[in-house]
Amino acid sequence: MRKIVLSMALFIAPCLNAWAGLDEGLAAYTAGNYRQALQELKPLAEKGEARAQRILGAMYAQGQGVPQDAGQAVLWHRKAADQGYPDAQNDLALAYLDGVGVKQDDGRAVEWFRLAADQAYAGAQFNLGLMYFYGRGVPQDYRLAAEWYAKAAEQGLASAQADLGLMYLKGRGVEQDEKQAFGWISRAADQGHVSAQARLGVLYAKGLGVVQDEKLAVDWYRKAAAQGDAAGQYNLGAAYAMGRGVLKDSKQALAWYGKAATQGHADAQFALGALYATSDDVPEDRVRSCAAFELAARNGRDLGLKKREVIASYLSAKQLAECKALVAGWRPGVPFPGSSLVGK
Repeated sequence: MRKIVLSMALFIAPCLNAWAGLDEGLAAYTAGNYRQALQELKPLAEKGEARAQRILGAMYAQGQGVPQDAGQAVLWHRKAADQGYPDAQNDLALAYLDGVGVKQDDGRAVEWFRLAADQAYAGAQFNLGLMYFYGRGVPQDYRLAAEWYAKAAEQGLASAQADLGLMYLKGRGVEQDEKQAFGWISRAADQGHVSAQARLGVLYAKGLGVVQDEKLAVDWYRKAAAQGDAAGQYNLGAAYAMGRGVLKDSKQALAWYGKAATQGHADAQFALGALYATSDDVPEDRVRSCAAFELAARNGRDLGLKKREVIASYLSAKQLAECKALVAGWRPGVPFPGSSLVGK
């Protein structure tokens, strides 16, 4: 399941009819002065001020100015949630979803997400959409998922815009519409949503919902790749490998494939195997090609196993042992496998 958004993200609204000390407590919390925030907010929370209760819960959840205590976090979030405060309702739903400070319960998570979503809390609307998308706590329903994504997307939540665009692209819960897909994904990308930036590159590259433009595709791949997005890195590597939107450059392709492969991207691992075996511009390295194809196969790229067997037929016993050692020694986050070109 994709990461639920707005977990403990505090959006402090302007105070209306504020209790004495609330403004000071909120300002201290925002500034990271947790000791002062605790002094100002705890007495208010104990008297029933919902915003103070919600922030006090967040402080216990994250160990800010108090010992970290998930049970206390849930206690204070529940007090604010019971008063109808949507931020705290969303927080309490997340606690039930993850089983942190309370017994894990998808059904209760849905109940609290819905209460906040019905108050137009964008994060909860998106989270409720995710619950419907994956069928957690409710029957799976793409139509309802799309409806809740749309409510959050219209409020400007980038994660919802990105996922709603994907729903339109694939025709899940909505009628397939490439122009709508492009519109929502581009809005998310413009806000800096990394996955949306990589997807927008694909839309430009394939001319889906927009006039095909491979140079713009590369621009968006590069934005996502620079922020560490594996799909963006892989697509940028492919653009260099094929000379689409940029001049063909196998060494650049190797470097960007390597970054994605380091994160466990199976297609990038497969592409590295091919580059090490066949590229005119990259020194042939059948041992690394063997390792790359095997790791791609282990990550679900089935053709990698067949390619690995072909490469292995050319290797000596010593080289096969080196291939196995590279595979055994690699872990996600370790530069893929041993290439001096990776990341340059």
